[in-house]
Amino acid sequence: MTSTALLTDQYELTMISAALAAGTADRRSVFEVFARRLPDGRRYGVVAGTGRVLDELERFRFGPDEIAALRERSIVDDDTLAWLADYRFSGDVDGYAEGELFFPGSPVFTVRGGFAESVLLETLILSILNHDSAVASAGARMVSAAAGRPIIEMGSRRTHERAAVAAARAAYLSGLAATSNLEAARTYGVPSAGTAAHSWTLSFTGDDGPDERAAFAAQIARLGTGTTLLVDTYDITTGVRNAVEVAGPALNAVRIDSGDLGVLARQVRAQLDELGAVNTKIVVSGDLDEYAIASLRAEPVDLYGVGTSLVTGSGAPTAGMVYKLVEVDGVPVAKRASHKESQGGTKRAARAARDTGTVVEEIIYRDGAALPEKVAGNLNVRALQIPLMRAGRRVPDLPDLEASRTHLARGLVSLPWEGLGLSHGDPAIGTRFVNTPEAS
Repeated sequence: MTSTALLTDQYELTMISAALAAGTADRRSVFEVFARRLPDGRRYGVVAGTGRVLDELERFRFGPDEIAALRERSIVDDDTLAWLADYRFSGDVDGYAEGELFFPGSPVFTVRGGFAESVLLETLILSILNHDSAVASAGARMVSAAAGRPIIEMGSRRTHERAAVAAARAAYLSGLAATSNLEAARTYGVPSAGTAAHSWTLSFTGDDGPDERAAFAAQIARLGTGTTLLVDTYDITTGVRNAVEVAGPALNAVRIDSGDLGVLARQVRAQLDELGAVNTKIVVSGDLDEYAIASLRAEPVDLYGVGTSLVTGSGAPTAGMVYKLVEVDGVPVAKRASHKESQGGTKRAARAARDTGTVVEEIIYRDGAALPEKVAGNLNVRALQIPLMRAGRRVPDLPDLEASRTHLARGLVSLPWEGLGLSHGDPAIGTRFVNTPEAS
């Protein structure tokens, strides 16, 4: 088991060292993860990475190698090293389920425990939730823009090799159909898919020049007509003709990776139909984002391949989440710095919806207060947080990746229709604080 304990910032350890000296390390504390605001242009966020956080917390141990690395660099004193060597998180964690939507102020992750054991987790929790939620939020927008057409995640080459695996998981949660990343398929069970590269076609070049037909024939001979042929290495019109002549009208799909994709898709669809390949699908790729996907909605495109934009959050590479101390020994505490205020006290969250299922409001209320079944306007109310860890152990039978994916799909349908648009605007629903110290 590889430790995740050093995936953290040095100041976490120096705070612990000072807390041990001051006698405050064990004060009962509550930390909350939330976003003060959504990234520019976003109407909602998607919680993703919760399962990965729980996996990594189980491996958050300071073994001999980690202790030696800290001692060698004189990061903290010997008393702190001894405390770290015995470290096991023993607290409780509640949070929004993976695949849940979130809005400004939503307490998506709540950590209860001693101050030192809880503050130590800040960096790891935020790095996972911020990355995965950013990817999932971008992916959900792309899925909505695709209006039912499948999307394949193909962004492994555009991010860190380990981030690519996490991004593929978050993308699948958000509704994408498959990933090109085989490690994500092995680790998380995400369906995998692949086509072919231009280098494959270019490799069939001899003394007589390029031989696209030979490349297609070799691919079909090995993979069958269920494969996808890349037709834009040279001339697309010639490429489509070669593809159908070699594979026959039963060819599964052709892929276009460059040019004016809308115009080319119409031309290719007409040519395929003329050649009798009426069931051959058209796959498009090439720096697509949600806006490009939306612009192709009226075109004869059957499947999209997305990469760079998705794995970088499509302009919002972080979800903007922060990890803040909100309560110490039962007393609410809050940061008051301008533009970085926080709401003190442990909070619970619920979402109000009409009888039709359309959600209208996020309600944040004081922990311990009763949650009414109905609120003003006779709206239905659903509690959002679920137990994730108790006494440092993962709660059994948490929703798996498939369940989280289904949960998000239902959540998106529940948004007001304008909340699914790609235009700039306020969050799809408002957040109201009730019975919190600031609301009182």
